Amino acid sequence: MRGQIDSPEPVLCAHLLRRVDTELIHLLRSIAPGEWEVQTIAPLWKVRDVAAHLLDTALRKLSLARDSWFVETVEICSARDLADVVNRLNHEGVAVYRRLSPPVLIDAMKLACEQSAAFHESLDPFAPARFPVSWAGEETSLNWFDTARELTERWHHQQQIRFALDRPGIMIPELYHPVLDTFARGLPHLYQEINAPAGAAVVLHVSGECGGEWFLRKGSGRWDLVKKPDSGIAARVTIPQELAWRVFTKGIDRNAVLRLIGIEGDRDLGEKVLDLTAVVA
Repeated sequence: MRGQIDSPEPVLCAHLLRRVDTELIHLLRSIAPGEWEVQTIAPLWKVRDVAAHLLDTALRKLSLARDSWFVETVEICSARDLADVVNRLNHEGVAVYRRLSPPVLIDAMKLACEQSAAFHESLDPFAPARFPVSWAGEETSLNWFDTARELTERWHHQQQIRFALDRPGIMIPELYHPVLDTFARGLPHLYQEINAPAGAAVVLHVSGECGGEWFLRKGSGRWDLVKKPDSGIAARVTIPQELAWRVFTKGIDRNAVLRLIGIEGDRDLGEKVLDLTAVVA
């Protein structure tokens, strides 16, 4: 199903994976020997580890989703089970690929990026995806959402490296706005247990040229993203674009965020936006 008439349009972004990954290769080639050991905002990962993770996840996704290559069976009964499995696989992948020299890692990354982009470009965006987007609460997802999720992963981990090394970011509307648009798709699941009168609306406003506004409305029995609310705004949250990606990927302390954003209206309803985590684990 392509969504309700009042729902936001799908994030069709398969063509952007090549562009983001081209920027990644340029970035990795620019890293000086000592910079590979610089700490990032991911507590357990240095620059070398984030690069290793980007290589590992690209290869792993190709093996699982494209090639149907499963080497273990894991029983997943809860979100915690999924997070534990993902964390283990991430740890194992980083432990292996962080050992690669930069030239070897970069060459392997180029190959993985090319094949990953070609794979996502080949998919029917409205066919069922191999894996659901779990942080949005979906048990089944369409390919466009899975591809958009892939874009957020490639974008935000690359941004972690740029942030750590004080390199110019990739905060340009063509690349960053689709990432934010994808993150926002997790809001209905986040609010599913939040009580509010039918018709109540929450606005997420990300300020800056890459940002925009996303409208969350409480229906008779559920919350939905809508193109525009047809009733009064209960809460409005404004987050600068420089912070938004860090807020939604566990890259900044919540208390620090509260001092840097604006919330109008129902504060409890607005603050819930800050709990959105658009990554597994």
